Amino acid sequence: MNSNAKVAIVTGAGSGIGKQTALAFLKEGYAVALAGRRKEPLETTAAESGSGSRALVVPTDVADPDAVHNLFLQTTETFGRIDVLFNNAGLFGPSVLFEDISPEEWTAVVATNLTGSFLCAREAFRVMKRQNPMGGRIINNGSISAHVPRPNSAPYTATKHAITGLTKSISLDGRKYDIACCQIDIGNAATDLVKDIFEEGAGATQADGSKVKEPTMDLDHVARAIVHMAGLPLDVNMQFMTIMATKMPFIGRG
Repeated sequence: MNSNAKVAIVTGAGSGIGKQTALAFLKEGYAVALAGRRKEPLETTAAESGSGSRALVVPTDVADPDAVHNLFLQTTETFGRIDVLFNNAGLFGPSVLFEDISPEEWTAVVATNLTGSFLCAREAFRVMKRQNPMGGRIINNGSISAHVPRPNSAPYTATKHAITGLTKSISLDGRKYDIACCQIDIGNAATDLVKDIFEEGAGATQADGSKVKEPTMDLDHVARAIVHMAGLPLDVNMQFMTIMATKMPFIGRG
């Protein structure tokens, strides 16, 4: 591995936005730790990249503090430092009426989306504070739902609003250590799940109860936006970015 290569950790790297972003980082010359619950999809991502030793597979449940600590330990032992964390792993949770959400369903979404992001950011913060040269960048995956909800999405929406607060707090607390924290709020990216619902299925439920097929955008646009955010010098921060299909019904939703 090139000793001058920057090092990134991508959670949820086995599929969707996480996979495409990990591939984009590797294409850009980064060394990348690929984290996710299941080993096989991570190995597929690594193999598709053709990046050899620059791709490190570390199966990780981001809701487990010990697993998260191991992820960062393996990354630093292998690559020596951490320049970027993309906090991407997340769950949509059940699309059910608010009154039908179980405590177990609520807890599962909060544990992955919010607590998992906190645990990973905390480990990244500790590493970035002590490494030489000091500093790094934490990029949190928010969502359009960090601004406005979809119907029947309270657990997901609540966690994404909370991610905005987490982003702002890390940004403030990290200034003195050259740790920049930013957030990307992503609209309908064309993952297999989103395409099935928004393009090919019955459509997305709107506030009035109707179903509408919504436009999506290619995952590569999202990945390249994240790599751009990561590549900024640490004295510059793109605090919040919203990226979406131009004709997605976000402005005017509801």
